[in-house]
Amino acid sequence: MKRYRWSIAVYFVLFVFDLFVLFNDYSPILIAGGGVAAVLMIFTIQFYYPAVLAKRVDRVESFLRNQKNNPALYIQYVLANRLDDEARTVMERLMSKHTRVAVQATYKAAYGWYRKDMAAVQEAVQYIRYPDYRAYYETALLLEEGQGAQAREHLKSIRKPWMRSAVLAEIERKAGNNELAVKYAREAVEASRGVQRYVLYKEYERTLPQAVEA
Repeated sequence: MKRYRWSIAVYFVLFVFDLFVLFNDYSPILIAGGGVAAVLMIFTIQFYYPAVLAKRVDRVESFLRNQKNNPALYIQYVLANRLDDEARTVMERLMSKHTRVAVQATYKAAYGWYRKDMAAVQEAVQYIRYPDYRAYYETALLLEEGQGAQAREHLKSIRKPWMRSAVLAEIERKAGNNELAVKYAREAVEASRGVQRYVLYKEYERTLPQAVEA
């Protein structure tokens, strides 16, 4: 609701601005520039900030719940909350919308991991075009296969801090080192923002609740 109030306020300011420049015979370029600035501001408030920059999990959750018409984002919400029926439906929509193998790969890997279908993850990983995400899933697969030492070595190829910390948390959790696992999980959450922070938070609510306790 607060986000919508901001949008209304921005539209009102834009309306007043346009009236001002119109009645004072300012250049049409100035009017157009004001419009572009307002559109960018609304985009930042309504989409970019909650999706990429926000730290408050409740705000990101509210944003994601309203993304049913955007399967690329809504899939994050349904997987994070383990909504099995919706997950299948949203994945079907994603696969219909995105037909390129490289685009489908990241979604297939995430969905395969959600279902604990390591064969599906293994098949998808080779087509993931983003090096950090590919390395992330490769490392996670090594860990799932019980190759902890190899997973630690492969971890060096991951550049994103939240990814490294998330994998380290899982390595230590599987090794029974709960204190270290909680430490790395907290680091992962702190290093992340927006949708990724939300996904990690919801995962640790189930697996390492101490990491997200207030």
